[in-house]
Amino acid sequence: MKRFTTILFLLYSFSLLSQKIIPLWPEGVPNQNPSEEKEHIVSSDIVRINNVQTPTLEVFLPSKANHTGKAVVICPGGGYKILAYDWEGTDIAKWYNSKGIAAFVLKYRLPDSPSLVQPQWAPLQDAQRAMRIVRKNAAKWNINPSQIGIMGFSAGGHLASTLGTHFDEDTLKASNTHSLNKISARPDFMVLIYPVITFDKQYYHGGSKNALIGEDASQEMLDYFSNNLQVSSNTPPTFLIHSADDTVVPYQNSVLFYDALQKHKIPSELHLYPTGGHGYSLAIKKGRLQGWPEQLYEWIHSLE
Repeated sequence: MKRFTTILFLLYSFSLLSQKIIPLWPEGVPNQNPSEEKEHIVSSDIVRINNVQTPTLEVFLPSKANHTGKAVVICPGGGYKILAYDWEGTDIAKWYNSKGIAAFVLKYRLPDSPSLVQPQWAPLQDAQRAMRIVRKNAAKWNINPSQIGIMGFSAGGHLASTLGTHFDEDTLKASNTHSLNKISARPDFMVLIYPVITFDKQYYHGGSKNALIGEDASQEMLDYFSNNLQVSSNTPPTFLIHSADDTVVPYQNSVLFYDALQKHKIPSELHLYPTGGHGYSLAIKKGRLQGWPEQLYEWIHSLE
């Protein structure tokens, strides 16, 4: 009996220590028709998820002794076709925890799913919901509700910057009655790593643009989702990283956004490295580029 009790205690302790995965829409996913579609998870050098049907938040919390009160919602990249879930998600969350910062990995819906009614709104709906969930549960997770940021890599950077410039967009329309929707979805800061920003064909990543709004999108939609054109005085402080030799998402994406932030006098910081290419996560074994996370930590630490 004593041994059985010990096993139960260990199992219970493990469950407390393990991370939680929270469904974003437990009462039913909006903007999505019922279907037999299935998510696909492929684990090779990295974990890739596509055809997301059940958007979630995975919770990573530092110890209470180490927590700083800051938190970040992380949007993995993947061209709006897949999510590089560990490479640009859970690995980053663990790094944040090592700095005393709570982290939440967002598994957001991708616009190529046939079950979506208006595909272009699904990622933003999920990002807005994620921010509201974290803010609502701030006290429970030892978070300051005014120190919650959004972070994204590549197309995830586009989603993060979309939230930062369109946080008050009523994406739910007639279904916007849940009490959560009264909570602000505005991030307190943004972290954009080699982000897609513009849908101007001079500098765009065509794959991300076509996946989100289609090849024949109107000029109105092109401008709406070119987030450098949507910066305002309410846009949050922003930290950007890019490499000058990025041939996938040109560095001008970050420069355009930085210029717009400066025009509106938004506190911002841009680190443009000479080399690094695209898609390097923590940039381990990438020389000087490997130092970008520490640059980020110093910047987040400086925020009031």
